[in-house]
Amino acid sequence: MKTIIRAAAFIAAFSPAVVAAQANPLATAFRSNATMMAKNLTAAAEVMPADKYSFKPTPAQMSFGDILGHLAGGNDALCGLIGGVKAPTRTKLAATADKAALVARLKETFAFCDQALAKLDDSKLSESLTLWGEKSTRAEAELETTGDWADHYSQMAIYLRLNGQLPPTAKK
Repeated sequence: MKTIIRAAAFIAAFSPAVVAAQANPLATAFRSNATMMAKNLTAAAEVMPADKYSFKPTPAQMSFGDILGHLAGGNDALCGLIGGVKAPTRTKLAATADKAALVARLKETFAFCDQALAKLDDSKLSESLTLWGEKSTRAEAELETTGDWADHYSQMAIYLRLNGQLPPTAKK
């Protein structure tokens, strides 16, 4: 029995998926973060009542709908850049678009991220690219993206709480 357990552990430890994950720890972690943030950001968008999509805590801040439009555009740009693939051309949605359209667009852009990042590996982390008009590296773009997602999730969580809603991650 011990031999069978050891053999199974050996096979599992050297399966192609595990070896690939060990060989590309940053790419693997980045894809995992993208999956988690897609879930959290989409869930937050679904929690906010439709009539609150125009909500802004102050006049200078983005509305909840603006945040979703910003995220959708950013997802296409950032995931395309990081994955080295052309982002799809989409019609721009106005922040005043209805909740269903904005949530659907956010989901579409995270689906694009899944495709764009599928072949991402750590071999090109130092590759030079242009991020928001400035010289950068792929590694910097990955860090910028995870920070951007976290920033906007916290922003959405505050907007939800100001409207009597509990953010998805607070429900766990």
